Amino acid sequence: MKQTALSRWLKAVILAVGLCGLGVYFWIVPTLARSVTAQYPEFSGCLWPWLCLVWATAIPCYAALLFCWKIARNIGADRSFCAQNGRLLRWISYLAAGDVALFLLGNVVFLLLNMNHPSILLAALLIFLIGMAISVAAAALSHLVGKAAALQEQSDLTI
Repeated sequence: MKQTALSRWLKAVILAVGLCGLGVYFWIVPTLARSVTAQYPEFSGCLWPWLCLVWATAIPCYAALLFCWKIARNIGADRSFCAQNGRLLRWISYLAAGDVALFLLGNVVFLLLNMNHPSILLAALLIFLIGMAISVAAAALSHLVGKAAALQEQSDLTI
């Protein structure tokens, strides 16, 4: 597959993930939250704080998608292994770690404020572990891309 075709496919996937995320964050989650508060009116005071927490977790996700778009653009320009891609992957790693930390911290705060159930906190721990795995994978890719960029620069200077 050529670099430009790969870049187009990556951009299409990034756009699809972004649109699916919009549907989840701004349609599915509020609909489910409203149905829960309709079924259990005692949770109606928790609706807006929870929606704000969920929407706050969307910000790092879309920032990471923006960085992925820049990486896809670099791949299309035949700069797959460049220092900029390594830095962008490192930022994606930081964003993933920060996002899941924010989600876990919000869950703990809501539990202390009696706006959360301990089983939800356990699910948040699972989400935290998955997010940290994504963060570590992005950090490892950042390291490898940085090393590959250094090797490519050395070989370009040799030739």
